[in-house]
Amino acid sequence: MRSSSRTSPAGDAIVRGLIVAALLVIAALCIYPVLYTFSVSISASVAVASNEVVLWPIGFSTTGYKLALEHPNFLQSYANSIFYTFVGTLYSLILTIFAAYVLARKGLIGRNFFMFMIAFTMLFHGGLIPYVLVVKDLGLLDTRAALIIPGAVAVYLLIIMRTVFQSMPESMEEAAKIDGAGDLRILFQIVIPLNRPVIATVALFYAVSRWNDFFSGLIFLTEKDLFPLQLIVRDLVVSMSDNFVKDAMQTREYGGMTPMGLRCAVIFLSMLPLLVTYPFLQKYFVKGVMIGAIKG
Repeated sequence: MRSSSRTSPAGDAIVRGLIVAALLVIAALCIYPVLYTFSVSISASVAVASNEVVLWPIGFSTTGYKLALEHPNFLQSYANSIFYTFVGTLYSLILTIFAAYVLARKGLIGRNFFMFMIAFTMLFHGGLIPYVLVVKDLGLLDTRAALIIPGAVAVYLLIIMRTVFQSMPESMEEAAKIDGAGDLRILFQIVIPLNRPVIATVALFYAVSRWNDFFSGLIFLTEKDLFPLQLIVRDLVVSMSDNFVKDAMQTREYGGMTPMGLRCAVIFLSMLPLLVTYPFLQKYFVKGVMIGAIKG
């Protein structure tokens, strides 16, 4: 009598229950810091000072947001970060798509050599000082281009996109060439539409990296009018050394506000664009777009 290798319905239910429980725990660990930050940012100063806020807001106060928005450089740096993120992500995405498409062509002479040289930079690089000197010699210091052009392409994301492009059936490209399509038409009308999920994912990685980029602004910029948001957040959150904040917190209007409330308000404002943008890109993460692209 042969034994069945199939598990019982009860066993399947237990496994599914454990998976769901584990996912709920992971989701709670990811959501709690965001919820706690928002709760502290709008809670009353007395509750924040006495550490009474654990999950939900206690009382209500928007003093932290008001002080952050009244900061002379906060809104300007916010607009700067939006510009750096949008233009930088678009620039990086265009370069990555073109480079990945070219490197995915089997007819490219020296393709393996180019890939080796590109992958080599993931392990070895010149270091910080030569990097800064190159940017300086290009005349990019204290310019917006300093946060957009250097380091525009992430090698890891380039390799991912190249691998995806290589996995596309050759018969699709051959059929397009028979119909008279060139490389650019194949790229824009076939490759990009069929790979929207990976392109959206790469774009999200670039956008998050650009938005959170703190170090580039620190070493390339000295003018506050060009500062990204993260540099202002550093002054308001980490060191609390900003003179505007120190003077404001001594006035009657902001005198009862705690540094923790201001920190959480600034942090939540810095997270808000990504929290709003992510749901619109999430739908592109579903796989299987190419299923049924080729029949027969």
